[in-house]
Amino acid sequence: MIALLLVLTLQTTKVPDAAQFVGAPQSTPLQGSQLDTRTIEIAGQLRCPVCQGLSVGDSPSAMAMNMKEQVRELLARGYTREQILAYFEQSYGEFVLLKPKFRGVDSLVWLLPLIALAIGGALVVMKMRKLERPVATTPSDAGDEYVNRVRQLVEKE
Repeated sequence: MIALLLVLTLQTTKVPDAAQFVGAPQSTPLQGSQLDTRTIEIAGQLRCPVCQGLSVGDSPSAMAMNMKEQVRELLARGYTREQILAYFEQSYGEFVLLKPKFRGVDSLVWLLPLIALAIGGALVVMKMRKLERPVATTPSDAGDEYVNRVRQLVEKE
């Protein structure tokens, strides 16, 4: 019963007029296996708002299935990948994109790991160079007194 209701809901769900958000379709409408392949590809790039750790393509939630059906319908109407991603970004915010854009604060998501890796590598190289240098073997004053005292004791015997 629930499955039938879900199927009926998915069949009656219509995508809002995407043209008002991203303009007219800029590609040819897709059909058949090409439509299925592109739907899976684009759904894999969108984050499910319900199961925030999963993509729309991997999520079992009803929301994700609706979003996947919207992607399919937009592709069938001739929208490009960029237009579809822009449509969902305008509808749900930038969080819906699994791969953040390289701008503003999001650029730190890309740059900080590289900076940390470079700093860590530099520290390792500096430490290795420091370990390669020979250690100065000048005895301290306290060591000199101890060595002299031992020599005196040995010489007396």
